[in-house]
Amino acid sequence: MSTLAAVLADGMIYAAWLFLIAAGLTMIYGVMRILNMAHGSLYTLGAYTAASLVGAWLRGGHPPLGSFLVLGAAALLVGLVVGPIVERGLLRFTYGRDEVVLVLVTYALFLILEDLVKLVWGVESYYVTEPYGLLGTVDLGPLTYPIYSGLVVLAAIAVGLALRWGIERTRAGKLLVAVIHDREVSAALGIDVSRVFLVTFTVGTTLAALGGALTAPTVAVVPGMGVEVIVLAFAVVVIGGLGSVPGAALGAVLVGLVRSAAVHLLPQLELFSIYLVMALVLAVRPRGLFVAAEARKI
Repeated sequence: MSTLAAVLADGMIYAAWLFLIAAGLTMIYGVMRILNMAHGSLYTLGAYTAASLVGAWLRGGHPPLGSFLVLGAAALLVGLVVGPIVERGLLRFTYGRDEVVLVLVTYALFLILEDLVKLVWGVESYYVTEPYGLLGTVDLGPLTYPIYSGLVVLAAIAVGLALRWGIERTRAGKLLVAVIHDREVSAALGIDVSRVFLVTFTVGTTLAALGGALTAPTVAVVPGMGVEVIVLAFAVVVIGGLGSVPGAALGAVLVGLVRSAAVHLLPQLELFSIYLVMALVLAVRPRGLFVAAEARKI
C-alpha cells in the first residue's frame, strides 16, 4: 500500500509539472497551428529569470515569503516581454506557410534562445533553494513530501481552471474558439485575428515561463535544461491531442502515473515507459485522445 501511495503521489506531482509546461504548447498549436520548438527555451528563460530575481530579492534582505511572489513575477516578466517580441518580430511573418516551415523557424529560435541564455547568464549553475525548503514538509502516512510540491499541484489546477473559464465563459474565449475553427471567416466578421494570435502566444509563453520559474527552486538551473522538457511536453500533447487543453491534462496524468510506477517498480524502464504510453495511445487514437473534429470546407 505504501508503494501504491508513493506511485500516486509522485505521479500527480510530476503530472502537475508536465501540465504547466504542456498547456502553453498545446494552446499555441490549437490557435495558431504552430508546433513551437522554442517552448523549452522559454521554460529555461523562466527558470533563469526566477533564479536571478529570487536571489536578488533574498540578498536584499526582503522577507523570504515574498520569494513566492517573485517566482510568479518572473514568469509574467518573461511572458509579457519575450512573448510579444517573438510573435510580432518573427512569427507574424510566417503565418500561412506550411507547418514544416514553422517548425524549422521555431527550431532556429530555440537555438538562438539557448545561446542567448549562455550569453546573459553564462554556463554556471544557478541555485535558489530557499522557496523549496521554506514551507517545510508534510507527512502522508509513511511518506514525507515537501509542501512546495503541493504548491506546484495547486498552481497546475489553478491554471487549468483559469484556462477553462477563460475559454468557455468570457467573450475573448468565444472569439478565440471562432478563430480556432476558421480564422478566415473570423477575420471577415471583424475579429482581429492578429491580436488573438499575439495574446495566445503571450499566454503560452507565460505558462512555459511559469513552469520554469516553479522548477527553479527544485533543481540546478543550467543551460540546456529545456531540451528534455520540450520532448516530454510534446509527448504529453500528442497523447492528449494537439490543441486540446483537457487532452494535455489527461496526457500529463497518464505520463505522470506511468513514469512514477516505472521509477518505483522498474526504474530501468523509466524513459521508455513514457514513449510506450504514447505509442499505445497513437496505435488506437492516431490523433490523440481529445483531438477536436475538424470541419470540412466544401
